[in-house]
Amino acid sequence: MSLQDRFDELRRRHAQAELAGGEERIRRQHKVGKKTARERLDLLLDPGSFLELDKFVVHQTHDFGMDDEKIPGDGVVTGSGRIHGRPVFVFAQDFTVFGGSLSEAYARKICKVMDLAMKTGAPIIGLNDSGGARIQEGVVSLAGYADIFLRNTLASGVVPQISAIMGPCAGGAVYSPAITDFVFMVKNTSYMFVTGPDVIRAVTHESVSAEELGGAGTHGATSGVAHFAGDSEEECLALIRELLTFLPQNNLEDPPTRPTTDPADRRDEPLQSIVPDQPNKPYDMKEIIRTVLVARYFFEVQAPFAPNIVIGFGRLGGRPVGIVANQPAHLAGCLDINASTKAARFVRFCDCFNIPLVTFEDVPGFLPGTGQEFGGIIKHGAKLLYAFCEATVPKLTVITRKAYGGAYCVMSSKHIRGDANFAYPTAEIAVMGPDGAVNILYRRGLERAKDPAAFKDERTAEYREKFANPYIAAERGYIDEVIEPKDTRARLCAALELLHTKRDSNPPKKHGNIPL
Repeated sequence: MSLQDRFDELRRRHAQAELAGGEERIRRQHKVGKKTARERLDLLLDPGSFLELDKFVVHQTHDFGMDDEKIPGDGVVTGSGRIHGRPVFVFAQDFTVFGGSLSEAYARKICKVMDLAMKTGAPIIGLNDSGGARIQEGVVSLAGYADIFLRNTLASGVVPQISAIMGPCAGGAVYSPAITDFVFMVKNTSYMFVTGPDVIRAVTHESVSAEELGGAGTHGATSGVAHFAGDSEEECLALIRELLTFLPQNNLEDPPTRPTTDPADRRDEPLQSIVPDQPNKPYDMKEIIRTVLVARYFFEVQAPFAPNIVIGFGRLGGRPVGIVANQPAHLAGCLDINASTKAARFVRFCDCFNIPLVTFEDVPGFLPGTGQEFGGIIKHGAKLLYAFCEATVPKLTVITRKAYGGAYCVMSSKHIRGDANFAYPTAEIAVMGPDGAVNILYRRGLERAKDPAAFKDERTAEYREKFANPYIAAERGYIDEVIEPKDTRARLCAALELLHTKRDSNPPKKHGNIPL
């Protein structure tokens, strides 16, 4: 064979691998509104930056006629690339090859890039579009999944892990995305579930569609499994690129800073009137968040799920921060099971990757009711408490209005190592609200009073004046400063600059036992 023949053979093999399952299957993929694995990587990565690995790998199965069906790459495209100039490792499952089903060789390809990501300290991004384990390989394919799960777990908290669900993701395949830090989905074309509609129908006689059971809407708003949902694959991949602008490469780095012309000492007069005079009147906490952040830009996470708490990323003075905020516009900002778990996981992620936490607090307490108690609100609420307690990143808190009872303690209070705790003059820091306190403190007086309503109004006003304010907490040092709302950005930026070199640690141990 001549030298030119050898070059031609290499080019032929490249072309064969890039054609994947063939033109007909690619057309079918496009017909249902889905892109191919390579097209997705082109959208995700900086142009010309993709370096492919294991392009010619094929499966080693001989049963069920598989000897005659070998396609280079074996259903997954793996390698490295760059996003905003920074290296990442990627794998993109290819539905045109054996339905994207996972084989032993396929799993080894994914494990190789995960191992390289860990060694080099770079994020891992997986684009999932697979029918699940390759049945022809039996337990070997299951072992491949387990190998991936182990690496997901070992990489957790070491490098950021991002999963995009671009098609079906069922059975054992869903556990890898579930372990990763963020899950992205595409509306109407992606779904994920442990058992599909047919199995559910056979076992429980429930009739449900794949979209209702595991679509982006379900996992975005009901289960909370998905953190983001794009209207299209292009939007989904653009959201991943945007998320990475807030994240460090690994747990040993600080998140990337950006120059900004937005003054750190900017004062915002509209904030002076944002908290209503009436303590029970709702307002939108996101208005405060956006006003305070650089360029009013807030990258919200899990927006449709548990909207009574708001989480996401923004920048102060060019530095990324993680935002956790009660939302008085939903359930009065009460903490419930979903809100607690949503915020707890986000707090732990930020702490893993050196992202300072800024908490905006207006919380009347934990949501009452048998549904919450039977569902374990004690345990789930404790997750958020645990997360804030163990976090060693800079922690800044602004109490805008209510901070009642145990919920006050939970929301990054000074007592659980909050570094800079501010309050507006409208803040009410107490064991409970004035109405409830008066009912307990003056129960007998209310029973004996000639005019119980007038007696209660008088005592409520007295309690509110004495306790429902920030000054008793400030007198004890639980609040560092009572500030005017218009000064929020300036005080947060100054505190963040001061705390940039903060170092704190937890007692030596293998790991804590968070109340799961």
